[in-house]
Formats: sequence, structure tokens, C-alpha cells
Amino acid sequence: MICRITKRHLYTIIMITTGLLFVACRESGTNKIQEETDQSFQPYFQEQHRPQFHFSPERMWMNDPNGMVYYENEFHLFYQYYPDSTVWGPMHWDHAVSTDLIHWEHLPIALYPDALGYIFSGSAVVDWKNTSEFGAGNDPPLVAIFTYHKIEGERAGDNDFQTQGIAYSNDKGRTWTKYGGNPVIPNPGIKDFRDPKVIGYQPSQKWVMVLTAFDHVRLYNSNNLKDWELVSEFGHDQGSHGGVWECPDLFPLMTDTGEEMWVMIVSLGDGAPNGGSGTQYFVGNFDGKTFTNKNPKEQVLWLDYGRDNYAGVTWSDIPEEDGRRIFLGWMSNWKYAQVVPTDSWRSAMTLPRTLELKNTEAGLRLVTKPVEEIRNILGESVELKPQTLARGEELVIGTSTEIDRCLLELTISTGEAGKFLIEMSNVENQRLLVGYDGRRDEFFIDRTASGKSGFSNEFSGVHTAPRISKSPHINLKLFLDVSSVEVFADQGEVLLTDVFFPDSNYHAIRLISEEGDAEIVKGKLTSIKSIWRED
Repeated sequence: MICRITKRHLYTIIMITTGLLFVACRESGTNKIQEETDQSFQPYFQEQHRPQFHFSPERMWMNDPNGMVYYENEFHLFYQYYPDSTVWGPMHWDHAVSTDLIHWEHLPIALYPDALGYIFSGSAVVDWKNTSEFGAGNDPPLVAIFTYHKIEGERAGDNDFQTQGIAYSNDKGRTWTKYGGNPVIPNPGIKDFRDPKVIGYQPSQKWVMVLTAFDHVRLYNSNNLKDWELVSEFGHDQGSHGGVWECPDLFPLMTDTGEEMWVMIVSLGDGAPNGGSGTQYFVGNFDGKTFTNKNPKEQVLWLDYGRDNYAGVTWSDIPEEDGRRIFLGWMSNWKYAQVVPTDSWRSAMTLPRTLELKNTEAGLRLVTKPVEEIRNILGESVELKPQTLARGEELVIGTSTEIDRCLLELTISTGEAGKFLIEMSNVENQRLLVGYDGRRDEFFIDRTASGKSGFSNEFSGVHTAPRISKSPHINLKLFLDVSSVEVFADQGEVLLTDVFFPDSNYHAIRLISEEGDAEIVKGKLTSIKSIWRED
């Protein structure tokens, strides 16, 4: 194996005692202490449970994606990061870039906490017209907008410990300077006042910020990214309020019939349909100041029914000729994120996904698909012959060490009484089940026997999602990556994302018809290459 080590990764062994290696990692002026046994040490990105084609941090704690912006052929991904532990702590913005949304280069930490507080979630834009006057030379500056979180104020029981700040870069995001006039939006006395997402609104030539404020969002306008005016509020009596509102996004999309609509995404810390963290969305109209929901205010639309897609937002400044709205989420859940059984790092991001608006049998809905760039890392494929599995029959379609990272594409028909299962298993007889239940007309992921689960009583369970389509043929596209599964059902009308932690990687896949007959119309199993190492 050849392991890809980036230039910021410099290790020095500083002590060997009682069989333990204490490894210091000097990174952008921050010392990290890692502890590994000399017998169990594994090369970088070959640790147990490490995803092989999803983004994950080199080391330590990661949560929400931040500052996602495209500039000069690079997709920038910043993210919530604590460089000194694998549990949440003083938040920084760490940084990575990609030219293809699949392969990532880790860069030094971009933003550090300061006297105004930790650096919480936010966004970034290209200030093409230099409205902020932060630019130097002929190139536009990148401007980051983020929440300051003053931990002393939180501990004192204050309500005004979160404010909004900005920073700018004139070297393609490699270094950042915080604005001397921070905070640009003070706190009005709201405890949860955070996660600014900024967009440019062309009709008015103004910047628009959508910001969560406990149980609703606030919308602001600005001419220069420094001076902001509150123009409206949305959500007090709309959608789900099972948890605090977080990580909003706002963007236009063309429907499949050519109508422009606006989508607002809002994550919730709790209250998702299968428990814990989740993301809802609204479809409506926006005039530069006010968002109007076109659906009944009590209706809740969920972006993902799995347990592990949270705090996701979309990239800004994607070129018009590309035309996609590209989304990325944090692949974890606050119910157990800090105790999952990974040692030197915690959590990963979902695959980048395109969002589209489609008129479905349930109404206008977001349709989610993996980005087309995933094709660049697909390996060899095996086609499945059309056939029928009678009740109780099963078909083994894969037994290989490469099954732990693969794409399974199926088109099936089960009938109303059918229950169809895809079982992924290992030598310990641990198994993950993905399937469709015709009696309930729902998709599901069952991770009750998938591997380690004793780290949290919130982890094990069966997670379900109602089917939208009435087509007799069910389409499933399943991405399996060592410790995660993403299920795109019916061409992306329904989505489920779950993580799991088997004692050894899954090596076998079986198709099972549990109730009724299941017709396999077509299918294909494809291996997926690692983005971090070469075999």
C-alpha cells in the first residue's frame, strides 16, 4: 500500500514507554498528542472504520461543513474542527480543497478562536465586485462569514454570547485575515443565534444572509458584507420544531417543468423522523427580503431519513455553465457523535450530492443524486441477470474483500406483500440490512446487528422512510464505504444515510426475498477505489 501523506503531516516520536507510542503532530502551530500501541499502529488512512471514498479529517474531531465556496477550479471545504481531541472542543475552521469533489488535499487550519470566541459554523462567498473593499490587486477576495461563540458567556448563563464575524483571503483561501470591526452583527439577546449563510441576490444587487435564531431564521441585507440590516423573519410556526434550528441555506432551483422556486434548508439538533439530528427543507418564493413557504405551514419535508446526514449546506459560486446545486452533509448524529468507536479521528462527510426540484406524486420535492464525478473512482463491475427470487430464496452477489467499498444498483419489483432485503455481512456474522417493505410501502436500514453498538443506547435500530413513487419498479442505488451506507431510492426521491462499525469489514452481499416474490429486473455491483491510497 502507498499512503498519501500531505505536507502538513509531520510526526515525531517523543516517548516510548510500556509499549505505547506517544506521537506529537505539529500542525499549523498546534501540537497534537496521539497515543497508539506499537503493535496496533496502522498507516495513515488504513485505520479500522476509516472511510475510503468519503472525506474525513486527518486526525481528531470534525463536525459541520462550513465555508463551502468554489473559486478558480477549486472546491473549498472548511469544517468545524478541534485539533486537540477526538471530542468536541474549542472550534476552529479546518480546510481542504478539491478539483473534482472526490479527491481532497488537506490544508492548514484557516481560522482559530480568538478573544471574541470560538469559530462556529458559517459560509463563504467570492466578493466578485469587491464590495467589502477587502480585495488587493485585480483578484476578488474570498469572504468568510461565521458565528463567534464566547464560551465564558455561555457558562455564565448569558443570552448574547453568539455574534457574527467575517474574515477575508486574497490568496485563494490559503491565509485569512479577520475583519477589525468584528462582530458585524451583535447578538439581540437570543441564546442560539448562529450559522450565517450568505448569498448574492442579483435582482437587488445585495448580499442576503439567512441566520438561525433558536426556533426561526432571520434574513438580513447588506451592500458590503460588513453592514447588515434585518429585513424579515421566517419559521416561528413553520415545519418541525423538535430541536433548535441550525445551519440554514437558501438558494433558487429550476423545477423539472422550468419554474424557478426557492429552497430553504434548516437542520435541527433533535427531532428527526428516526431520532436525533436531521435536516428539513421548505419550498417557496423569495424576493430578496422575504421567504414565503408554498406548502402548508405544518408540513415537514425531510432531506434524508437516515440517522447520519446533518448540518449540510451547498457550495456557493458554482459557475453558471456547471449549473448544479451541490450539497454536502456531516455524516453523524449528535445523539452519539462523540462516542463512536474510532480512535484517532471522528466522523466523515457524506458524498457530495446534487439537489434538484421534481414534481413527484407527493408534490414538489427535492431529489438528491450523487455527483457525477463519482464515476472517476468506479472499478470493475458485475452485471446481474434478470431473475425472480421466490419467497425465502436468496442470491449471493458478492464475496470479496472489495465489497467493503462498492456501488450496488438494483431495479426490482416486489408486489404489495413483498419484503426485499440486501444483506451485507462479515465473518463475525454481523450484518447490515437495507430493503423495501411492500406491506408498509417504506424503505429501511436495519443496523441492529451491524457491529459495535454498545457505545450508545441511541445507536442501534431500524430507520424507515416512506416511499413516494407509485411505480411497480423500485430503483435502489446503494453506496457502501467501510463504515457507512448511502441509499438513493427511486432516482433520489428518497434518501437514507447511516453509519455503522463492524468488527471487520463486510465481505459478502446477499439479496433476500423475505415475503412474497421479488423480481430482479436488472442490477450491477461495482467496486470503488480508495481516494486516499493506491492498492
